[in-house]
Amino acid sequence: MPQNESHRRILVTGGAGFIGSHTVVALAEAGYIPVIVDDLRNSQPEVLDGLERILGHRVEFHAVDCADEAGMEAVFEAPVYGAIHFAADKAVGESVEAPEKYFSNNIGATAKLTHMLRKAGVQHLVFSSSCTVYGEAKALPVGESAAIQPAASPYGYTKQSCETLLGYCHAAAQGQLGVALLRYFNPIGAHPSAEIGELPIGTPANLVPFLTQSVAGKRAELTVFGQDYPTADGTCIRDYLHVCDLAEAHVAALQWLERNGGAMEAFNLGTGTGSSVKEVITAFETATGLTVPHRFGDRRPGDITAIYADASKAFDLLGWRTKRSLEECLADAWRWQEKLGG
Repeated sequence: MPQNESHRRILVTGGAGFIGSHTVVALAEAGYIPVIVDDLRNSQPEVLDGLERILGHRVEFHAVDCADEAGMEAVFEAPVYGAIHFAADKAVGESVEAPEKYFSNNIGATAKLTHMLRKAGVQHLVFSSSCTVYGEAKALPVGESAAIQPAASPYGYTKQSCETLLGYCHAAAQGQLGVALLRYFNPIGAHPSAEIGELPIGTPANLVPFLTQSVAGKRAELTVFGQDYPTADGTCIRDYLHVCDLAEAHVAALQWLERNGGAMEAFNLGTGTGSSVKEVITAFETATGLTVPHRFGDRRPGDITAIYADASKAFDLLGWRTKRSLEECLADAWRWQEKLGG
């Protein structure tokens, strides 16, 4: 663990977002000093208040696009020890409708940010990637050595492209930039305090927030996209992990980079177990005693049939594995929804 304050300051782009805000908590609890950079296009300033209530102090915050070099000058006035890059657009369906937006923001911003980090001499970068890089996997569970299939959506393609870009940047840095590529599966849940959680702007694109809003009466019944997939119950299968488990993985990845200066590795982050949409609905009803209003609709463009992780590499190298159950994830998600007033 770095000892002086200048060697504890960690840049968190998109740090007011769902995963970013929970990682800010995990970083602070591990003794780092998180610095949030977020232009709030996909998040809310109230998240900063929630973080303050959890941590007991205000987190340093810069309301700026992380791709804006001039705007980022203030961030780099003090030494930056490492960076965790979350900032990106992330809705599969939206990416199908607006691919230009995803190419510009996700790939372009990553290129600009990496340039700034290298210029500032930052040696540790943790990148928020996704299991979508695997496309329609040929075998399950998916390990990091699985062949990268053509992306099923523009969003998935941007994550593949960013990983490729960072590989070139890592090589160009000649040992001066370590990179951990964290391939998330499906994070859900909320901080158990219900002070922070998933807060999508507009109609949720992900299953669980739409589910909780439907139960709360804030949305129409949940639409399950497709019931004719080649799975046991006909619905898509994903690997759902608690966002607090995922946040802790970022700290573990940062510490791994500290121990392995200049290294680059990809890590799957998941439970290793797939759950269908129907199983998630049942688990929510078991965890809360509430009924999920839902109906079945057509398949959604860009969705793959099934994917879940082989996360053994993360355990072997990072010492990380998930600790929280699906029911705990969903109970925390519902507690957060109740806090929001539903």
